[in-house]
Amino acid sequence: MSYSLSKEQVTIRESIIKFALRELNSNLMENEEKGYFPRDKWKKCCEMGLIALLAPQEYGGCGEDLSTLLHALQALSYACKDTGLVHSIVTQIVCLKKIALYGTESQKQMYLPPISKGEKIAAQAVSEPEAGSDVLSMRTKAIKSKDTFILSGTKTFVSNAPLADVILVLAVTNPERRQFGGISCFIVEKDTNGCSSGKPFDKMGLRTLQLGELFFDECSIPTANLLGREGQGMIIFNELIEWERALLSAVHLGTMERVLESCLKYAKTRIQFGHSIGKFQSISNKIADMKINIELGKLILHKISWLKKHKKRATLESSIGKLFISEALKKACTEAVQIHGGYGYMKEYEVERDLRDSIASTIYSGTSELQKNIISTLAGL
Repeated sequence: MSYSLSKEQVTIRESIIKFALRELNSNLMENEEKGYFPRDKWKKCCEMGLIALLAPQEYGGCGEDLSTLLHALQALSYACKDTGLVHSIVTQIVCLKKIALYGTESQKQMYLPPISKGEKIAAQAVSEPEAGSDVLSMRTKAIKSKDTFILSGTKTFVSNAPLADVILVLAVTNPERRQFGGISCFIVEKDTNGCSSGKPFDKMGLRTLQLGELFFDECSIPTANLLGREGQGMIIFNELIEWERALLSAVHLGTMERVLESCLKYAKTRIQFGHSIGKFQSISNKIADMKINIELGKLILHKISWLKKHKKRATLESSIGKLFISEALKKACTEAVQIHGGYGYMKEYEVERDLRDSIASTIYSGTSELQKNIISTLAGL
C-alpha cells in the first residue's frame, strides 16, 4: 500500500479545493436558514465533474477508483461549508455506483449518463417509519403481476427525496424469505403513477439537504426496472452500504480538517491571561485529539480503498471507519465550540453549524450502536 497521493490525485484535490472555496460558500447562512437547496451550486459541482468521477468512462464518466473519489470528497468537504450539498452529492454517487454494479446494459445506458452529469437527481429509498436500522422489517412490498411489479409502501428519511427524478427502492417481493432472497431493488421514475413525495423535513442540521418521505400507492413498475435479480436486494444493499459508509467517512474527515484549522487559528490568536489559549494544555490536548483522529481515520479509509480495489468485501472495515470517524467528528465539533468559547455559540463563527451538522453523523447510514453490533458479530460473538 502507498500512503502518498498520486500526481493526478494531488491535482484533483487542489482543483476541488480552489473550486469549492470560490463557488460553493456564498449565501450559505441564508440558504441554511430557509432550508433551501442551492440548485445553482449543484449544477456547478456537476459541471466540475464531481459526480462523474466514479462513473465508467463508457457512460460519460471519469472511471476513477474509490481511493481518488475519497480524496476528492475529503477535499470537497474541507473547502465547502455547505455539508447538506455535499451529502446530496454522496447520495447521487452511491445511486450511480449501484446501477453501475448491478444494472443491465440498457439500464446503464439510460441512467448513468444523466445521473453522472446531474441532469437527473437520484435517491435511494430504504428506511421506513417502522424499519430504520432493522431493514429486514420493511413493509414496502412489490407484488409480481405478469410483466410488472405492483409497488406499495412508505419510505422515510430519504436524502434527495423531494428533488429526485430517479429512486432506487428496496421492497419485499417474497415475505417468506426476506433476508435470503425475499427483498428486491427497483428503479422507479418519479413521474410514475402513484409515486409522490412529502415536504422536506425541517431539521436541526444539514438543512440544505432535502430529506423527506416517499409514498408508493400501487405503482406499476416494469420488470425491466428490476435492478439485479429478483430477491437480490439485500446483497445489493450490503455491498453499497460499504461504499456509502466509506464516502461519508471521507466527508467527515474533510469537515474535521476544516474544524481543526479553525481551532488552530483561533487558539493562536485568542489571548487570555497574557497568553494565546493554545498554550494552555486543556486547549492543546483537544487539538491533539482532533489531529490523532484525522490521521487514524485516513488509515482505515486507505484499507477500505485497497480492499475495494482488489474486489474484496469491506463490511468490517467500513463499519469501523463509519463508527470511529463519525464519533470523532461529533467530538471535534463539540470541542471546537468549547475552544471558541462564547464566540463558538454565535452563528457568525460557523462552528456551531458544523456541530449541528455533525450530530446526525452517528445516526445515518447505520447508527453507532448498530456499527458496534456489526463489529462484535464479525469479531466472533
